Amino acid sequence: MSVISIFSGVFCKEQSVVAALHDATGLPIVRDAELVALAAKLSGLGADKIEKAFSAKTSVFNKFTHEKQRAAAWLRLALATRLAEEDRMLLAGFTALLPPREIAHVLRVCLIADAGFRRAAAAEEAGLPDREAQKALERGDEERALWAALVADTKDPWSPSLYDIVVPMDKTGVDEAAGLITRHAADPAVRVTDASRRTARDFLLAARVETAITGKGHDVAVSARDGVVILTINKKVLLLDRLENELRSIATKIDGVSDIVTKVGKGYYQTDIYRRADFEMPTRVLLVDDEREFVQTLSERLSMREVGSHVVFDGESALEMVADDEPEVMVLDLKMPGIDGLEVLKRTKATRPDVEIIILTGHGSEADRDECMRLGAFAYLQKPVDIEQLSDTLKRANEKVRAKKAGQ
Repeated sequence: MSVISIFSGVFCKEQSVVAALHDATGLPIVRDAELVALAAKLSGLGADKIEKAFSAKTSVFNKFTHEKQRAAAWLRLALATRLAEEDRMLLAGFTALLPPREIAHVLRVCLIADAGFRRAAAAEEAGLPDREAQKALERGDEERALWAALVADTKDPWSPSLYDIVVPMDKTGVDEAAGLITRHAADPAVRVTDASRRTARDFLLAARVETAITGKGHDVAVSARDGVVILTINKKVLLLDRLENELRSIATKIDGVSDIVTKVGKGYYQTDIYRRADFEMPTRVLLVDDEREFVQTLSERLSMREVGSHVVFDGESALEMVADDEPEVMVLDLKMPGIDGLEVLKRTKATRPDVEIIILTGHGSEADRDECMRLGAFAYLQKPVDIEQLSDTLKRANEKVRAKKAGQ
């Protein structure tokens, strides 16, 4: 018996099937939480940062930070490390989508059922009324679809192309499903061989290269075969040769890499533009101003200076962003209808004192300046502002945020 991976829709009897398989095969169960903990240990990132890779919610700043891509890369390394050390496991959860198909001794299983069966299971297992059950199904399916898009290049998490077996749980009992999977797992086609172990080592090498590349802000697909690493660029880039050379310079430093091949993938000719995340620059800047044309132009000018920003047009939206996302620096206008800038400053510093706030206003007085600085503003600037002065102030605020985090 080798490796069985179980990816399941919510309320498809996953826990029961996994328990039955464990009893039948004796395979040790490896769940997402275990791999999240290992990924956090390997990366130095918090487990909460790693877990966000599974969430349907994507930060508005992710296009600048690549946080989900980095978390997925470390999860791959965590799993690849385990697969290189162990031939026998029962892998259950989101991470069941991570093993590449080239590892022949992994049996890939999907558990899914129709909506009626799953709503009934939600009522039985969690006591959810029909409407709440439907919401839970939709939320769970959205999470799995986004995860599949992130790690398997498909928006359909139930696509048969991802699996060796798709088990319809609305037509299959738990014991029957476990028996079916056990029989397939005993097939010689999924037996551990020297060749399949080599592909597991290739997966580990690719994962090591991927974490190194994402650590430098890049986002490319990585695979490996017998020491040859293949880097696939899936977004349009203006200076392709320069990017390829930079990627090679990172990958060549990883032990075990004998050669590097770069190529463009099917996504290269689509409209997305390749953007490297620069971790030295501010990448989580929230711009708050009711002058729409001004603040949108400001965002574009900052983007040209590698500053990642998101725009909102009122104080209420700013406070929602502070509560729901993780801006690190805020550029805030004082005079806005509704909740004004001074109130946003007060509330933000009360709930998220780590956010550095730069006041940028055209209507403030010296008394306003004194009050803002007393409340904890990082800086107070007047419109019209020199873009270089604002960029420099943002960098200093960002450095203060990073220094605080490094000292925690």
